[in-house]
Amino acid sequence: MKYRSVKKIDFDFSVIGFGCWGASGKGSWTKHSDKDQIEAIQKAIELGINLFDVAPVYGNGHAEEVLGQAIKGQRDKIFIATKAGLPWNDKGEVRNDVSAESLLKEIDESLTRLGVDNVDLLQVHWPTANDVPLEETMNAMKSIKDSGKTRYIGLSNFSVSDIQKASEIVDVVSMQGLYNMFEQNAETYHNIPLQYRVGREVFPYVKENGLAFFPYSPLFQGLLTGKITADTTFGEGDVRNSNPKLHGEQREKYLKLLNDVRNIEALKNKKMNEIAMNYLIAKEEITSIIATVMNKDEVVANLKALEWEMSKETVLEIDRMVEKAE
Repeated sequence: MKYRSVKKIDFDFSVIGFGCWGASGKGSWTKHSDKDQIEAIQKAIELGINLFDVAPVYGNGHAEEVLGQAIKGQRDKIFIATKAGLPWNDKGEVRNDVSAESLLKEIDESLTRLGVDNVDLLQVHWPTANDVPLEETMNAMKSIKDSGKTRYIGLSNFSVSDIQKASEIVDVVSMQGLYNMFEQNAETYHNIPLQYRVGREVFPYVKENGLAFFPYSPLFQGLLTGKITADTTFGEGDVRNSNPKLHGEQREKYLKLLNDVRNIEALKNKKMNEIAMNYLIAKEEITSIIATVMNKDEVVANLKALEWEMSKETVLEIDRMVEKAE
């Protein structure tokens, strides 16, 4: 396993982390069970993966409960990153709420589900959608940190300007955002406008200021595994049905780009998922990749990417292809 550290966090992160969205029990594109997820988490720990990223909204608390079950007796080996700001009502309807009242309630519920006294990193999941002042949100996060319920504070899906403003209230140590080999400066995620561009804005900022960066959707919801084709259809309830980039002309564009990458001479004998993961590992601004898996075999498959190294020349060739395609 390879590890990386950043100035603002006292921890050595495995370059490949574990995304717990797969433990949500809904919306996935592969059949799995809680047993599969627990085995995958425990296999990941055994193989040296130490970042586990989860959120209350994943399965309305279910993913946190599954992670809590899986890590019993191993809390000291891992870094737990959870989130707050997307609570739900009795009908399971999710809303954006980054008010102090909601955040202070959510962290206690997360700790109960996880079965721990504190988390390592608490992240605001999305910026406000209901005019809650940033100052209120960050003062609440500071209060949670001061209480000892989290060691560090991070932001997810925030603009660089808001990270700067938030940092005036509490030390922000990390940013999580959409980033993969093809979505380097994405403007939307499932039609949700993004307030940041990772390659152009976030990378220079985190590098200069010593923040961690955790990319989500590293395999572009399966497209970068090479298993999605022009004829692929997604089942009922599959979250990819709501991602326009995986349908119609946009999918055709990305599949052509995928074929071009596969035909790069240095990559012709490599598996597509390893290419996608290796590309991210080659980016020094990336601290740990949030990789969602459905079973322990997929954990092992992801780590195969560590058995070889993509050259800087190949990374630049891919970047030129992506820029031309956009």
